[in-house]
Amino acid sequence: MTRRSKSTPDRVADLWGDRTPYGPGERWPVRVDMHLADGVAETDVERWVQTASILHSNGDALDIAVRDDRIAGVRGRAVDRVNRGRVGVKDLYGWQANASPDRLTRPLVREDGELVETDWDTAMERIVGRTNELLEEQGPSAIGFYTTGQLFAEEYYTLGVIAHGGIRTNHVDGNTRLCTATAAAALKASFGCDGQPGSYADIDHADVICLYGHNMAETQSVTWMRILDRLAGDDPPQLLCVDPRPTPVAEHATLHLAPRPGTNLALMNGLIHELLAAGHVDHDYVDQHTVGYASLEQQVADYPAERVAEICDVPAEQIRAAARLIGSAERLMSTVLQGFYQSNQATAAAVQVNNIHLLRGMLGRPGCGVLQMNGQPTAQNTRECGADGDLAAFRNWSNSAHVEDLARIWNVDPMDIPHYTAPTHAMQIMRYVEEGSIRLLWVSGTNPAVSLPELRRIRSILSQERLTLVVQDIFLTETAQLADVVLPAATWGEKTGTFTNTDRTVHLSEKAVEPPGEARPDLDIFIDYARRLGLKDKDGEPLITWHDPESAFEAWKECTRGRPCDYTGFTYDKLRGGSGIQWPCNEAHPDGTERLYSDGKFWASPDYCENYGRDLVTGAPKDATEYKAMNPEGKAMLKGAEYVPAHECPDDQYPLHLITGRTIYHFHTRTKTGRAPELQSAAPEVWVEISAADAAAAGITDGDGTLITTPRGRVRAAARITGIRQGVIFLPFHYGYWDSASGPGPDEDAPATAANELTPTDWDPVSKQPIFKTAAARITRIADDGDTARSEAATALAGGAS
Repeated sequence: MTRRSKSTPDRVADLWGDRTPYGPGERWPVRVDMHLADGVAETDVERWVQTASILHSNGDALDIAVRDDRIAGVRGRAVDRVNRGRVGVKDLYGWQANASPDRLTRPLVREDGELVETDWDTAMERIVGRTNELLEEQGPSAIGFYTTGQLFAEEYYTLGVIAHGGIRTNHVDGNTRLCTATAAAALKASFGCDGQPGSYADIDHADVICLYGHNMAETQSVTWMRILDRLAGDDPPQLLCVDPRPTPVAEHATLHLAPRPGTNLALMNGLIHELLAAGHVDHDYVDQHTVGYASLEQQVADYPAERVAEICDVPAEQIRAAARLIGSAERLMSTVLQGFYQSNQATAAAVQVNNIHLLRGMLGRPGCGVLQMNGQPTAQNTRECGADGDLAAFRNWSNSAHVEDLARIWNVDPMDIPHYTAPTHAMQIMRYVEEGSIRLLWVSGTNPAVSLPELRRIRSILSQERLTLVVQDIFLTETAQLADVVLPAATWGEKTGTFTNTDRTVHLSEKAVEPPGEARPDLDIFIDYARRLGLKDKDGEPLITWHDPESAFEAWKECTRGRPCDYTGFTYDKLRGGSGIQWPCNEAHPDGTERLYSDGKFWASPDYCENYGRDLVTGAPKDATEYKAMNPEGKAMLKGAEYVPAHECPDDQYPLHLITGRTIYHFHTRTKTGRAPELQSAAPEVWVEISAADAAAAGITDGDGTLITTPRGRVRAAARITGIRQGVIFLPFHYGYWDSASGPGPDEDAPATAANELTPTDWDPVSKQPIFKTAAARITRIADDGDTARSEAATALAGGAS
């Protein structure tokens, strides 16, 4: 019998697939995508197992094909509200990484400088023994946890209870600090609490869609398919794109603004200035549901289009045209991502997008929503469950009633939960490790030796002899190579749990196959750690009372009762078989909640809000008294901020702006997608994008080898000449060293490949998110043998370098 794969056509070449046009208010048509392993036909699949995508934040519902107890492919779930059967290119091919022959299958411990295999008892007792030593010597401040945006809610919640309620450390954060911290900060600043107001379904209704620093075509490719289908249908929406690069979004935009990097806030102030001047304000909505209008009006008065044009290097007429587009919308939808979140004044700029919707009264109804997007599949859960340092279920760590309520649920003393100061964010955790006060750092499911800024410093921090570094992962990443103990983890498809996407849709991901070797689910590892440590509640009973994913989910549900992210209406059975469901899901909303704030009421009352806010320019925290005085009735908050230039701007030595970002083919540090043949061959090595004018000035032609230099290091990359804004160069951040022979970093004195060798140690004052898009750099062509003339002629643009 001849067996043929029945798969979706080559999606590496056709990234978004065929169009299924539809018009405003219509239901997005179904299109089921599928890819099976070579030689496997649909009839060969023994069973399909429900899950959702794990390589981006979209939350696309999938089924895993299982044959001979191995994953043999994926297909989209037609019934699901998020993707209606579609699957992005990373998910179609990325599952192959699960079966990679270099998966970690046994624990490793460092002996005489080398990592050697051991058993679980030895590895765990080494961690537990060191934990107890440090607790006795120094106390909880010696222990830190740095997790990910790729575990399940059950795992994050367990980690949060162990760290906050058991060990009592304040040093807990996730790598979501790098991608979604600003989303959370902007939502808290405007609405009093985290939680996306909008829904993907708003795309079906909107007549104007604004994408601010959001290359949706590559970061959330299935949602981009939804927009492409609207554009192909009747009465399509108009698009506004704000991005310095000529992305696919920009190519389809009605209007594309390409501001100078680091000036987003000035642009947003200019847009709001024009909206107010033209009278595009719903004053009834503003009067009834917001505070702060007069202050915002005064703030943006200083940003007429001509001044903003000078700051941003965007023509004043384009700014006015964008304001007219936004002001004429009857159903306005906006999305925001890393082009804002990883830039100068990130939170202040993202808040202005919320302001536009509040000013226009466009929230809580079809087509009128804001999505402050996430970057990773389970980033929302990191924030909800307390694994980013905040208290679980959006409780306010500076509200004693919230701390007491959490202590009641965990049955611990309120004083045992650290809330004496703000949680320690990731960059500060690294600083404490560098200074020697954090002496055991447990890294789970992330790779800071490639993803954090200024990598030479990060490698130095993580390789200190006085630090005990524990890494829990599925591959021997660059970070794992520096560890003292490495724990092999199970991954997507090998364990069960739930996770929540950007628009609050909760999906159940079921175990399809066994993990390789002795690899364990992250939940089992955390529970084992708590048991071995002997963590107890105040009655002397085990602190962790659950034993498997479903019992952990039930515990998490109780923690959310009465909070904005109320999960009490969910069960595993309810999530099986049908579509994902949006929280809050409870007795009042048994089928979930598509849009928040439909009634104009916000989670912003002083007794209920998640925090009391920060100054958008300095990051200085507000206290309860200041908050109550400003917003006693718990309305939405209009907040303005003054534009301040970035800390690092181009100069004679480093005349260009360096920005970093993603490609559609890879996820994070490429540890999974780099092991999927189709994805790796589509984008095998790092490149640099440069404008034609800058390339000509530097003597660079397409494909030339180049050297990009900042005060922190050098990266070698092949040139791609594109329509990127002049004066700006772009590097993808995925490329590290795990597939090279150089170890966890580049060979000494050799040009590197990781973009973060070049990025600065700098972060947004409000969200604490690192800034990856405002470094000053120079670029030079790497001359071929016997050909130095062009390179030497380019020294002017290169800042004098040869």
